[in-house]
Amino acid sequence: MTTHPLDHLVLPTRDLATARARLAALGFTVAPQGTHPFGTVNCCIYLADGSFIEPLAVGDSAEVDRAAAAGNVFVGRDRAFRARNSDEGFSAVVFGTGNADADHSTYLDAGISAGRRLDFSRPFVDASGCQDTASFRLAFAASPDMADAFVFACERVNAPKVDRSALEVHENGALAIREIVGVATDPAGKLRFLAQAAGATEDAVAGDRLVLPNAVLTLSEPDGFERRFGVPVQPSTLRFAAIVFGVNRIEPLADLLAAGDVSHHLRDGWVVVPPASGQGATFVFEEIS
Repeated sequence: MTTHPLDHLVLPTRDLATARARLAALGFTVAPQGTHPFGTVNCCIYLADGSFIEPLAVGDSAEVDRAAAAGNVFVGRDRAFRARNSDEGFSAVVFGTGNADADHSTYLDAGISAGRRLDFSRPFVDASGCQDTASFRLAFAASPDMADAFVFACERVNAPKVDRSALEVHENGALAIREIVGVATDPAGKLRFLAQAAGATEDAVAGDRLVLPNAVLTLSEPDGFERRFGVPVQPSTLRFAAIVFGVNRIEPLADLLAAGDVSHHLRDGWVVVPPASGQGATFVFEEIS
């Protein structure tokens, strides 16, 4: 058994136009709109390491209503997150898997299933306009006290046969997601939950960190988060709060943000950008040596 890798991160937003403008101002290349068959839409940021960020908005509220009433966990959890936290935030960490059915069974046996497994397909468009169909199978996990976050395992049943390379090149030099940082009132307990959800091996948990094959997931108490990044965060039983990106060089990124009048600060060699409309998490950039 191997620990699941990070697949992607879900960041709810009020509307994609705001998210697209904000993320472009941060130097990211933003993909064309993707439309789900259950009413939500996204505009993803793809990284060269294969992971991505999914800004998520409600595109068709009537379709979302129907899907939620039918037990669609993805839109149900998104709706609950927005009701509690507003339309901007960081709701979910997604692990990559080759067998979502097995993950769903594991979650049921462990008592951490968040509901029914979900299969769906959607069109995918690359930077040149070429289209294909992407298909996914999802298994969801959450504990009863988790109102501000959830996780799921994502199996890419059909990978679209399009060229994504142009979407993986970013003006800010971002290459990979290095770390996801969350806060919790019981960090050790929630780290055990996340390890279960990731199918983690015993040696994957080290102190306050869950070591995934391609990233690290760290939990702390809110005051520890603020000391580390200089950004306050609301307490929660579990809240995902920051994304650390690896970039090839820090100086051009800092110049880009300053030229665009994007609020940021330097801290311990990082460039830290606090949350804003269209950017539901603290973004932290560190140089990859």
